[in-house]
Amino acid sequence: MINPLRGMKDLMFEDSQRFVHIITTAITVAKRYGYSYIETPILEETALFRRSVGDSSDIVSKEMYQFEDKGGNDVCMRPEGTAGVVRAFVSGKLDRQPAKQKFYYYGPMFRYERPQKGRLREFHQFGCESFGEASVYEDFTIITMVGQIFKALGIGFELKINSLGCPECMPPYKQNLVSFLTDISEDLCADCNRRIETNPIRVLDCKNEQCQSLLAQSPKLIDELCEACDTDFKKLTSLLDDAGIAYEVDTNLVRGLDYYNKTAFEFVSNEIGSQSAIAGGGRYDKLVEYLDGKPTPAVGFAIGAERIMELVQMPGREREGYYMGAMVPEAVEKIIMLANRKRTSDKVTVEYSSKGFKSHMKGVDKAHARYAVLIGEDELANNTVWIKDMESKEEKTVAYTV
Repeated sequence: MINPLRGMKDLMFEDSQRFVHIITTAITVAKRYGYSYIETPILEETALFRRSVGDSSDIVSKEMYQFEDKGGNDVCMRPEGTAGVVRAFVSGKLDRQPAKQKFYYYGPMFRYERPQKGRLREFHQFGCESFGEASVYEDFTIITMVGQIFKALGIGFELKINSLGCPECMPPYKQNLVSFLTDISEDLCADCNRRIETNPIRVLDCKNEQCQSLLAQSPKLIDELCEACDTDFKKLTSLLDDAGIAYEVDTNLVRGLDYYNKTAFEFVSNEIGSQSAIAGGGRYDKLVEYLDGKPTPAVGFAIGAERIMELVQMPGREREGYYMGAMVPEAVEKIIMLANRKRTSDKVTVEYSSKGFKSHMKGVDKAHARYAVLIGEDELANNTVWIKDMESKEEKTVAYTV
């Protein structure tokens, strides 16, 4: 027997129903905000993620499914969704158009890391990307949209926000941070010491408890923001306050991708163990330019479907459609023809074998059908069908001709 690869999982039955509910709910909310659907390839050039996500990130340095294809091209399975959408935005020359663009997407992502609850090697994300709007009002709107998605799914959350500054205030902050980290480097983990040289900001995201205790005294970028970044961040907190949205300013929140600037945010849950982040995003005003496009401000987010699967409150399932069956062999073809006609407008479950009444009624419940439609000896002789409404319990016999 061939089993799924480690870190890969089949979705079926209740899990697949939850997944569809998550995606359809998110799409409904995104459309209300003016977003349209975009589909990008699962396989992309590796250079796309090296240039966008960053060589120093764990995703690129450790986790990508990267290989050389038969044409000698260096390719990889997409580890996240934003870079591909930005690539499509640039290659489609949308950066040359004056109109603002808003896209939503969903689908599988791939990262080679140790599988655990809420973290698979193939996982699914729903995300939104907004291009062409530099106002912090759009940051606020993106955050409220994520909150509305979780509210519609019945999921509680806490919101964490931070500012990652811009090219004006980030360089001097990095110098101060590197100086601080160098002084305590002997007590930091190996990953942190590597990041001091490659991307010191990522040290703040270390999950090692000892490192986190040492980093409590690190310089905070939020205290060294330039005037423009400081004004935007204060405006964001003011908007959240006015909207009654609770949040925590987390000065160590840096996200795992190198392209973020200014606003960064995460939605977290305490109900899913150590993998507490259930959504995250922020502003990435330089990424379009990094990928050879015209400078374009942008902001977006992604939700991890597997992270929230167990938290989703599924709506009560209503009976729907028809269950059709024959109680004598001679009636099977009539049932099939009836089902074929009815399927042009309704959901129909058909039992091909003739069975007794009790067996068919069990089938009705299993199919969760609204109506039971049966043909027995009497119905066959009189060209009728027996119908029962499983909600109202009303029964009737009606004429039927193929």
